[in-house]
Amino acid sequence: MKKNSKLLSIVLAILLVVGGFSAPAFAHQTITPPQQILKDPIDNKVINKINVDNIYDNIDHLQQTPRVASTPEEYAAVQYVKEQFESYGYDAEIQEFEYFGYTAPHTVELAIDGTNVDTLPFTYTPSGDVQAELEYVGFATEEELEGVDLSGKIALVQRGSNSFAEKVVNASEKGAVGVIIFNNTSGVINGTLGTTDDRYVPVVSITQAQGEELVTKLENGEAVQASLQVVGASAGLRTSHNVIASKKPTNKKKDTGKVITVTSHHDSVPGAPGANDNASGTAMVLELARVFKNLPTDTELRFITFGAEELGLIGSRHYVANLPQAERDRIVANFNLDMVGSRDAGDLVVNSVDGEPNLVTDLTQASSLRLNGEPTRLGRSGSSDHVPFAEAGIPAALFIHSPLEPWYHTSEDTIDKISKEKLKDVAQIVSTAIYDYARFDNQNPKPKQQLKKQQLPEQFYYEESIN
Repeated sequence: MKKNSKLLSIVLAILLVVGGFSAPAFAHQTITPPQQILKDPIDNKVINKINVDNIYDNIDHLQQTPRVASTPEEYAAVQYVKEQFESYGYDAEIQEFEYFGYTAPHTVELAIDGTNVDTLPFTYTPSGDVQAELEYVGFATEEELEGVDLSGKIALVQRGSNSFAEKVVNASEKGAVGVIIFNNTSGVINGTLGTTDDRYVPVVSITQAQGEELVTKLENGEAVQASLQVVGASAGLRTSHNVIASKKPTNKKKDTGKVITVTSHHDSVPGAPGANDNASGTAMVLELARVFKNLPTDTELRFITFGAEELGLIGSRHYVANLPQAERDRIVANFNLDMVGSRDAGDLVVNSVDGEPNLVTDLTQASSLRLNGEPTRLGRSGSSDHVPFAEAGIPAALFIHSPLEPWYHTSEDTIDKISKEKLKDVAQIVSTAIYDYARFDNQNPKPKQQLKKQQLPEQFYYEESIN
Protein backbone atom coordinates (compact mmCIF):
# COMPACT_ATOMS: atom_id res chain seq x y z
CA MET A 1 0.00 0.00 0.00
CA LYS A 2 2.82 2.45 0.75
CA LYS A 3 4.46 1.79 -2.60
CA ASN A 4 1.16 2.35 -4.45
CA SER A 5 0.44 5.48 -2.43
CA LYS A 6 3.87 6.87 -3.21
CA LEU A 7 3.44 6.14 -6.91
CA LEU A 8 0.06 7.87 -6.95
CA SER A 9 1.57 10.96 -5.32
CA ILE A 10 4.30 11.10 -7.94
CA VAL A 11 1.79 10.77 -10.75
CA LEU A 12 -0.43 13.54 -9.38
CA ALA A 13 2.57 15.83 -9.03
CA ILE A 14 3.59 15.17 -12.61
CA LEU A 15 0.10 15.98 -13.87
CA LEU A 16 0.13 19.33 -12.08
CA VAL A 17 3.50 20.23 -13.60
CA VAL A 18 2.71 19.31 -17.22
CA GLY A 19 -0.39 21.37 -17.55
CA GLY A 20 -2.87 21.12 -14.75
CA PHE A 21 -5.32 18.76 -16.45
CA SER A 22 -8.41 18.27 -14.33
CA ALA A 23 -8.73 14.94 -12.59
CA PRO A 24 -12.12 14.15 -14.14
CA ALA A 25 -10.89 14.87 -17.68
CA PHE A 26 -7.82 12.70 -17.22
CA ALA A 27 -9.77 9.97 -15.47
CA HIS A 28 -11.72 9.29 -18.66
CA GLN A 29 -8.51 8.37 -20.50
CA THR A 30 -8.07 4.60 -20.56
CA ILE A 31 -5.46 4.20 -23.27
CA THR A 32 -2.22 4.34 -21.32
CA PRO A 33 -1.42 4.48 -17.58
CA PRO A 34 -0.43 8.04 -16.58
CA GLN A 35 3.08 7.10 -15.52
CA GLN A 36 3.92 6.10 -19.09
CA ILE A 37 3.60 9.74 -20.19
CA LEU A 38 7.09 10.32 -18.81
CA LYS A 39 9.01 8.04 -21.14
CA ASP A 40 7.95 5.39 -23.58
CA PRO A 41 10.82 3.05 -24.46
CA ILE A 42 9.17 2.35 -27.80
CA ASP A 43 9.74 6.00 -28.75
CA ASN A 44 13.48 5.41 -28.44
CA LYS A 45 13.34 2.88 -31.26
CA VAL A 46 12.63 5.82 -33.57
CA ILE A 47 14.44 8.66 -31.83
CA ASN A 48 17.73 6.81 -31.67
CA LYS A 49 17.74 6.43 -35.45
CA ILE A 50 17.33 10.16 -36.21
CA ASN A 51 20.47 11.91 -37.41
CA VAL A 52 19.92 15.67 -37.41
CA ASP A 53 23.12 16.18 -39.41
CA ASN A 54 21.49 14.30 -42.30
CA ILE A 55 18.59 16.76 -42.25
CA TYR A 56 20.93 19.74 -42.07
CA ASP A 57 23.13 18.49 -44.91
CA ASN A 58 20.14 17.88 -47.18
CA ILE A 59 18.87 21.39 -46.45
CA ASP A 60 22.28 22.76 -47.35
CA HIS A 61 22.26 20.92 -50.66
CA LEU A 62 18.77 22.05 -51.62
CA GLN A 63 19.21 25.72 -50.61
CA GLN A 64 22.11 26.42 -52.93
CA THR A 65 19.70 28.08 -55.36
CA PRO A 66 16.02 29.06 -55.52
CA ARG A 67 13.80 26.18 -56.70
CA VAL A 68 10.99 28.02 -58.45
CA ALA A 69 8.28 25.74 -59.84
CA SER A 70 8.88 24.47 -63.38
CA THR A 71 12.48 25.69 -63.54
CA PRO A 72 15.53 23.49 -64.10
CA GLU A 73 16.49 24.20 -60.49
CA GLU A 74 13.23 22.72 -59.21
CA TYR A 75 13.69 19.66 -61.40
CA ALA A 76 17.24 19.23 -60.05
CA ALA A 77 15.70 19.16 -56.57
CA VAL A 78 13.20 16.55 -57.75
CA GLN A 79 16.01 14.35 -59.02
CA TYR A 80 17.96 14.81 -55.80
CA VAL A 81 14.99 13.81 -53.63
CA LYS A 82 14.40 10.75 -55.81
CA GLU A 83 18.05 9.72 -55.56
CA GLN A 84 18.00 10.10 -51.78
CA PHE A 85 14.88 7.94 -51.47
CA GLU A 86 16.53 5.30 -53.65
CA SER A 87 19.71 5.40 -51.58
CA TYR A 88 17.59 4.33 -48.59
CA GLY A 89 16.23 1.36 -50.53
CA TYR A 90 12.94 2.79 -51.86
CA ASP A 91 11.50 2.53 -55.33
CA ALA A 92 10.80 6.22 -55.82
CA GLU A 93 8.24 7.49 -58.32
CA ILE A 94 8.18 10.87 -60.05
CA GLN A 95 4.63 12.07 -60.72
CA GLU A 96 4.51 14.68 -63.48
CA PHE A 97 1.70 17.21 -63.72
CA GLU A 98 0.85 20.20 -65.86
CA TYR A 99 -0.74 23.47 -64.87
CA PHE A 100 -1.36 26.83 -66.43
CA GLY A 101 1.26 29.09 -64.96
CA TYR A 102 2.54 32.63 -65.09
CA THR A 103 6.12 33.88 -65.08
CA ALA A 104 6.48 37.33 -63.56
CA PRO A 105 8.46 39.96 -65.50
CA HIS A 106 12.10 40.45 -64.62
CA THR A 107 12.07 44.11 -65.69
CA VAL A 108 9.36 46.71 -65.06
CA GLU A 109 10.03 50.38 -65.75
CA LEU A 110 7.73 53.41 -65.85
CA ALA A 111 8.70 56.97 -66.76
CA ILE A 112 6.40 60.01 -66.74
CA ASP A 113 7.60 62.93 -68.86
CA GLY A 114 11.07 61.42 -68.75
CA THR A 115 11.18 60.96 -64.94
CA ASN A 116 11.35 57.40 -63.56
CA VAL A 117 8.48 56.44 -61.26
CA ASP A 118 8.41 53.56 -58.77
CA THR A 119 5.91 50.98 -59.91
CA LEU A 120 4.77 47.37 -59.51
CA PRO A 121 3.39 45.01 -62.16
CA PHE A 122 0.07 43.20 -61.84
CA THR A 123 0.22 39.43 -61.89
CA TYR A 124 -0.76 38.20 -65.37
CA THR A 125 0.26 41.43 -67.07
CA PRO A 126 1.72 40.66 -70.50
CA SER A 127 5.09 42.00 -71.61
CA GLY A 128 5.24 45.14 -73.68
CA ASP A 129 7.19 48.29 -74.45
CA VAL A 130 5.02 51.34 -75.15
CA GLN A 131 5.43 55.11 -75.21
CA ALA A 132 2.26 57.13 -75.44
CA GLU A 133 0.21 60.03 -74.21
CA LEU A 134 -1.59 59.53 -70.90
CA GLU A 135 -5.36 59.86 -70.62
CA TYR A 136 -7.38 59.74 -67.38
CA VAL A 137 -10.51 57.58 -67.59
CA GLY A 138 -11.74 57.39 -63.99
CA PHE A 139 -12.51 53.82 -62.93
CA ALA A 140 -12.55 52.61 -66.55
CA THR A 141 -16.06 51.23 -66.29
CA GLU A 142 -17.98 50.45 -69.47
CA GLU A 143 -20.23 53.44 -68.81
CA GLU A 144 -17.32 55.85 -68.37
CA LEU A 145 -15.67 54.61 -71.55
CA GLU A 146 -18.77 54.73 -73.73
CA GLY A 147 -17.85 56.76 -76.80
CA VAL A 148 -14.21 57.20 -75.66
CA ASP A 149 -11.35 56.52 -78.10
CA LEU A 150 -8.11 55.50 -76.40
CA SER A 151 -6.30 54.39 -79.55
CA GLY A 152 -2.55 54.56 -79.06
CA LYS A 153 -2.84 55.95 -75.53
CA ILE A 154 -1.95 54.74 -72.03
CA ALA A 155 -5.00 54.83 -69.76
CA LEU A 156 -4.65 56.28 -66.26
CA VAL A 157 -7.21 54.52 -64.06
CA GLN A 158 -8.27 54.80 -60.42
CA ARG A 159 -8.68 51.74 -58.22
CA GLY A 160 -12.24 50.88 -57.14
CA SER A 161 -15.73 50.24 -58.56
CA ASN A 162 -14.72 47.26 -60.72
CA SER A 163 -11.96 44.65 -60.85
CA PHE A 164 -8.46 45.28 -62.11
CA ALA A 165 -9.07 42.84 -64.95
CA GLU A 166 -12.25 44.63 -66.03
CA LYS A 167 -10.43 47.96 -66.08
CA VAL A 168 -7.69 46.62 -68.32
CA VAL A 169 -10.06 44.86 -70.71
CA ASN A 170 -12.37 47.88 -70.96
CA ALA A 171 -9.44 50.18 -71.72
CA SER A 172 -7.78 47.87 -74.21
CA GLU A 173 -11.03 47.36 -76.11
CA LYS A 174 -11.12 51.13 -76.57
CA GLY A 175 -7.63 51.02 -78.07
CA ALA A 176 -5.35 51.62 -75.07
CA VAL A 177 -1.84 50.22 -75.44
CA GLY A 178 -1.11 50.25 -71.72
CA VAL A 179 -2.78 50.87 -68.34
CA ILE A 180 -1.58 52.55 -65.15
CA ILE A 181 -3.79 52.01 -62.07
CA PHE A 182 -3.34 54.24 -59.04
CA ASN A 183 -4.46 53.36 -55.53
CA ASN A 184 -7.51 54.77 -53.74
CA THR A 185 -5.78 54.62 -50.36
CA SER A 186 -2.28 54.88 -48.96
CA GLY A 187 0.38 52.38 -49.96
CA VAL A 188 1.11 50.56 -53.18
CA ILE A 189 -1.02 48.07 -55.07
CA ASN A 190 0.41 44.57 -55.31
CA GLY A 191 -2.44 43.26 -57.42
CA THR A 192 -3.44 40.49 -59.78
CA LEU A 193 -5.62 40.27 -62.86
CA GLY A 194 -6.70 36.82 -61.73
CA THR A 195 -5.89 34.91 -64.90
CA THR A 196 -4.64 35.42 -68.42
CA ASP A 197 -6.64 37.12 -71.17
CA ASP A 198 -5.62 37.88 -74.74
CA ARG A 199 -7.18 41.32 -74.37
CA TYR A 200 -4.78 42.41 -71.66
CA VAL A 201 -2.17 45.13 -72.32
CA PRO A 202 0.82 45.92 -70.06
CA VAL A 203 -0.48 47.17 -66.70
CA VAL A 204 1.33 48.55 -63.63
CA SER A 205 0.41 50.32 -60.41
CA ILE A 206 1.40 53.61 -58.76
CA THR A 207 0.48 55.22 -55.45
CA GLN A 208 -2.57 57.33 -54.74
CA ALA A 209 -0.48 60.50 -54.42
CA GLN A 210 1.28 59.88 -57.73
CA GLY A 211 -2.00 59.21 -59.49
CA GLU A 212 -3.78 62.24 -58.10
CA GLU A 213 -0.90 64.48 -59.15
CA LEU A 214 -1.19 63.18 -62.71
CA VAL A 215 -4.97 63.62 -62.70
CA THR A 216 -4.54 67.27 -61.68
CA LYS A 217 -2.13 67.89 -64.56
CA LEU A 218 -4.41 66.24 -67.11
CA GLU A 219 -7.52 68.04 -65.87
CA ASN A 220 -5.60 71.32 -66.15
CA GLY A 221 -5.05 70.57 -69.81
CA GLU A 222 -1.40 69.54 -69.62
CA ALA A 223 -0.16 66.81 -71.96
CA VAL A 224 1.60 63.99 -70.12
CA GLN A 225 3.78 61.42 -71.86
CA ALA A 226 4.42 57.99 -70.37
CA SER A 227 6.89 55.23 -71.18
CA LEU A 228 5.99 51.75 -69.92
CA GLN A 229 8.22 48.68 -70.25
CA VAL A 230 7.40 45.19 -69.00
CA VAL A 231 9.91 42.48 -69.95
CA GLY A 232 9.92 38.74 -69.24
CA ALA A 233 6.26 38.17 -68.38
CA SER A 234 4.75 35.07 -69.92
CA ALA A 235 1.89 32.63 -69.36
CA GLY A 236 1.19 29.10 -70.53
CA LEU A 237 1.32 25.43 -69.66
CA ARG A 238 4.01 24.52 -67.14
CA THR A 239 5.30 21.17 -65.90
CA SER A 240 6.26 20.29 -62.34
CA HIS A 241 6.68 17.06 -60.38
CA ASN A 242 5.90 15.26 -57.14
CA VAL A 243 8.22 12.59 -55.72
CA ILE A 244 6.71 9.57 -53.95
CA ALA A 245 8.28 6.73 -51.95
CA SER A 246 6.26 4.13 -50.04
CA LYS A 247 7.16 1.79 -47.19
CA LYS A 248 4.79 -1.17 -47.23
CA PRO A 249 3.74 -2.90 -44.00
CA THR A 250 6.35 -5.31 -42.70
CA ASN A 251 4.03 -8.32 -42.48
CA LYS A 252 1.27 -8.75 -45.08
CA LYS A 253 -0.76 -10.89 -42.70
CA LYS A 254 -0.96 -8.04 -40.21
CA ASP A 255 -1.37 -5.26 -42.77
CA THR A 256 -4.08 -2.88 -41.53
CA GLY A 257 -4.68 -1.64 -45.07
CA LYS A 258 -4.18 1.92 -43.87
CA VAL A 259 -1.78 4.62 -45.06
CA ILE A 260 -0.07 7.58 -43.39
CA THR A 261 1.33 10.27 -45.69
CA VAL A 262 4.32 12.37 -44.66
CA THR A 263 4.65 15.38 -46.95
CA SER A 264 6.44 18.62 -47.77
CA HIS A 265 6.99 20.86 -50.79
CA HIS A 266 10.36 21.16 -52.50
CA ASP A 267 9.82 24.38 -54.49
CA SER A 268 10.60 27.90 -53.29
CA VAL A 269 9.63 31.43 -54.29
CA PRO A 270 11.70 33.48 -56.77
CA GLY A 271 14.87 34.93 -55.31
CA ALA A 272 14.71 32.85 -52.13
CA PRO A 273 17.11 29.95 -51.49
CA GLY A 274 14.33 28.51 -49.33
CA ALA A 275 16.45 26.89 -46.65
CA ASN A 276 13.56 26.92 -44.21
CA ASP A 277 10.79 27.28 -46.82
CA ASN A 278 10.89 24.51 -47.57
CA ALA A 279 14.17 22.67 -47.83
CA SER A 280 13.74 22.03 -44.10
CA GLY A 281 10.48 20.13 -44.54
CA THR A 282 11.78 18.23 -47.56
CA ALA A 283 14.98 17.23 -45.77
CA MET A 284 12.96 16.06 -42.79
CA VAL A 285 10.70 13.92 -44.99
CA LEU A 286 13.85 12.33 -46.41
CA GLU A 287 15.27 11.61 -42.96
CA LEU A 288 11.99 10.14 -41.69
CA ALA A 289 11.89 7.90 -44.76
CA ARG A 290 15.39 6.69 -43.90
CA VAL A 291 14.51 6.18 -40.24
CA PHE A 292 11.36 4.18 -40.92
CA LYS A 293 12.73 2.03 -43.76
CA ASN A 294 13.64 -0.90 -41.53
CA LEU A 295 11.30 -0.33 -38.61
CA PRO A 296 8.46 -2.86 -38.26
CA THR A 297 5.08 -1.29 -39.09
CA ASP A 298 1.60 -2.59 -39.86
CA THR A 299 0.65 0.58 -41.76
CA GLU A 300 1.93 1.83 -45.11
CA LEU A 301 4.01 5.00 -44.79
CA ARG A 302 4.03 7.17 -47.89
CA PHE A 303 6.66 9.90 -48.16
CA ILE A 304 5.91 12.64 -50.71
CA THR A 305 7.46 15.94 -51.73
CA PHE A 306 5.28 18.24 -53.83
CA GLY A 307 6.05 20.70 -56.59
CA ALA A 308 4.46 24.11 -57.23
CA GLU A 309 3.17 24.58 -53.68
CA GLU A 310 4.08 28.24 -53.74
CA LEU A 311 1.77 28.79 -56.73
CA GLY A 312 -1.30 27.50 -54.91
CA LEU A 313 -0.73 23.94 -53.61
CA ILE A 314 -0.78 22.71 -57.20
CA GLY A 315 1.28 19.54 -56.70
CA SER A 316 -0.62 18.33 -53.63
CA ARG A 317 -3.97 19.13 -55.23
CA HIS A 318 -2.96 17.11 -58.27
CA TYR A 319 -1.86 14.20 -56.09
CA VAL A 320 -5.05 14.05 -54.02
CA ALA A 321 -7.38 14.70 -56.97
CA ASN A 322 -5.90 11.78 -58.89
CA LEU A 323 -6.25 9.25 -56.07
CA PRO A 324 -9.05 6.73 -56.61
CA GLN A 325 -11.68 7.00 -53.88
CA ALA A 326 -10.69 3.61 -52.48
CA GLU A 327 -7.13 4.85 -52.13
CA ARG A 328 -8.24 8.09 -50.45
CA ASP A 329 -10.23 6.03 -47.98
CA ARG A 330 -7.08 4.15 -46.97
CA ILE A 331 -5.24 7.32 -45.92
CA VAL A 332 -5.86 7.91 -42.22
CA ALA A 333 -3.46 10.79 -41.61
CA ASN A 334 -1.37 13.44 -43.36
CA PHE A 335 1.64 14.89 -41.53
CA ASN A 336 2.72 17.94 -43.54
CA LEU A 337 6.08 19.58 -42.80
CA ASP A 338 6.54 23.18 -43.92
CA MET A 339 9.19 25.52 -42.47
CA VAL A 340 10.36 23.44 -39.51
CA GLY A 341 13.91 24.64 -38.83
CA SER A 342 14.33 28.41 -38.55
CA ARG A 343 16.25 29.61 -35.51
CA ASP A 344 14.40 32.94 -35.75
CA ALA A 345 10.84 31.60 -35.81
CA GLY A 346 8.70 30.97 -32.75
CA ASP A 347 7.54 27.72 -31.16
CA LEU A 348 6.21 24.66 -32.92
CA VAL A 349 2.50 24.63 -33.74
CA VAL A 350 0.47 21.80 -35.25
CA ASN A 351 -2.27 23.32 -37.42
CA SER A 352 -5.39 21.67 -38.72
CA VAL A 353 -7.38 23.50 -41.38
CA ASP A 354 -10.29 24.23 -39.04
CA GLY A 355 -8.32 24.47 -35.81
CA GLU A 356 -10.09 21.40 -34.42
CA PRO A 357 -8.36 18.25 -33.12
CA ASN A 358 -8.00 15.24 -35.40
CA LEU A 359 -5.94 12.06 -35.41
CA VAL A 360 -2.77 13.88 -36.47
CA THR A 361 -3.02 16.56 -33.79
CA ASP A 362 -3.97 14.00 -31.12
CA LEU A 363 -1.00 11.79 -31.98
CA THR A 364 1.28 14.81 -32.06
CA GLN A 365 0.18 16.27 -28.75
CA ALA A 366 0.46 12.90 -27.07
CA SER A 367 3.96 12.49 -28.52
CA SER A 368 5.19 15.92 -27.45
CA LEU A 369 3.66 15.43 -24.01
CA ARG A 370 5.64 12.21 -23.60
CA LEU A 371 8.85 13.70 -24.94
CA ASN A 372 8.79 17.27 -23.65
CA GLY A 373 6.31 17.30 -20.79
CA GLU A 374 3.80 19.52 -22.60
CA PRO A 375 1.69 19.15 -25.75
CA THR A 376 2.45 21.06 -28.94
CA ARG A 377 0.07 23.96 -29.43
CA LEU A 378 -2.92 23.32 -31.67
CA GLY A 379 -3.63 25.97 -34.30
CA ARG A 380 -5.45 26.72 -37.51
CA SER A 381 -4.00 27.30 -40.98
CA GLY A 382 -5.22 26.73 -44.51
CA SER A 383 -2.15 27.62 -46.51
CA SER A 384 0.00 24.54 -47.08
CA ASP A 385 -0.12 21.06 -48.58
CA HIS A 386 -2.23 19.58 -45.77
CA VAL A 387 -5.24 21.45 -47.20
CA PRO A 388 -6.09 19.14 -50.15
CA PHE A 389 -5.98 16.13 -47.81
CA ALA A 390 -8.31 17.83 -45.33
CA GLU A 391 -10.67 18.82 -48.13
CA ALA A 392 -10.81 15.15 -49.12
CA GLY A 393 -11.89 14.22 -45.59
CA ILE A 394 -8.47 12.97 -44.46
CA PRO A 395 -7.19 13.99 -41.00
CA ALA A 396 -4.33 16.36 -41.78
CA ALA A 397 -2.17 18.94 -40.08
CA LEU A 398 0.68 21.35 -40.80
CA PHE A 399 3.85 21.45 -38.69
CA ILE A 400 5.36 24.93 -38.58
CA HIS A 401 6.86 27.41 -36.12
CA SER A 402 5.02 30.57 -35.10
CA PRO A 403 5.51 33.45 -35.43
CA LEU A 404 7.32 33.12 -38.75
CA GLU A 405 10.92 34.19 -39.14
CA PRO A 406 11.64 37.64 -40.62
CA TRP A 407 13.46 35.96 -43.54
CA TYR A 408 10.27 34.33 -44.83
CA HIS A 409 10.14 34.50 -48.67
CA THR A 410 13.33 36.55 -48.91
CA SER A 411 16.87 36.07 -50.18
CA GLU A 412 17.93 35.76 -46.52
CA ASP A 413 16.26 32.36 -46.06
CA THR A 414 19.62 30.59 -45.96
CA ILE A 415 21.30 27.70 -44.18
CA ASP A 416 22.90 29.89 -41.51
CA LYS A 417 19.40 30.60 -40.14
CA ILE A 418 18.66 26.90 -39.56
CA SER A 419 18.58 25.50 -36.01
CA LYS A 420 19.60 21.88 -35.54
CA GLU A 421 17.86 21.93 -32.16
CA LYS A 422 14.52 22.81 -33.75
CA LEU A 423 15.01 20.24 -36.49
CA LYS A 424 15.70 17.57 -33.89
CA ASP A 425 12.66 18.54 -31.81
CA VAL A 426 10.25 18.39 -34.75
CA ALA A 427 11.73 15.17 -36.12
CA GLN A 428 11.37 13.46 -32.75
CA ILE A 429 7.80 14.61 -32.18
CA VAL A 430 6.59 13.71 -35.67
CA SER A 431 8.41 10.39 -35.92
CA THR A 432 7.16 9.11 -32.56
CA ALA A 433 3.63 10.31 -33.31
CA ILE A 434 3.67 8.34 -36.56
CA TYR A 435 5.17 5.27 -34.92
CA ASP A 436 2.59 5.46 -32.15
CA TYR A 437 -0.02 4.62 -34.80
CA ALA A 438 1.96 2.54 -37.28
CA ARG A 439 4.09 0.34 -35.06
CA PHE A 440 3.84 -3.38 -35.57
CA ASP A 441 2.51 -4.26 -32.12
CA ASN A 442 -0.37 -1.80 -32.10
CA GLN A 443 -3.25 -3.35 -34.01
CA ASN A 444 -5.91 -0.91 -32.79
CA PRO A 445 -3.80 2.20 -32.42
CA LYS A 446 -4.92 5.35 -30.71
CA PRO A 447 -2.84 8.19 -29.29
CA LYS A 448 -1.15 7.26 -26.04
CA GLN A 449 -2.76 10.26 -24.40
CA GLN A 450 -5.64 11.81 -26.35
CA LEU A 451 -5.85 15.53 -25.71
CA LYS A 452 -8.95 17.38 -26.78
CA LYS A 453 -9.10 21.11 -27.35
CA GLN A 454 -11.30 21.72 -24.34
CA GLN A 455 -8.86 19.85 -22.09
CA LEU A 456 -5.82 21.92 -23.05
CA PRO A 457 -4.59 24.85 -21.03
CA GLU A 458 -5.06 28.09 -22.98
CA GLN A 459 -1.36 28.42 -23.82
CA PHE A 460 -1.48 25.18 -25.80
CA TYR A 461 -4.19 26.31 -28.22
CA TYR A 462 -3.28 28.77 -30.93
CA GLU A 463 -6.36 30.39 -32.48
CA GLU A 464 -5.01 32.35 -35.42
CA SER A 465 -3.77 31.29 -38.83
CA ILE A 466 -0.01 31.81 -38.89
CA ASN A 467 1.05 31.20 -42.48
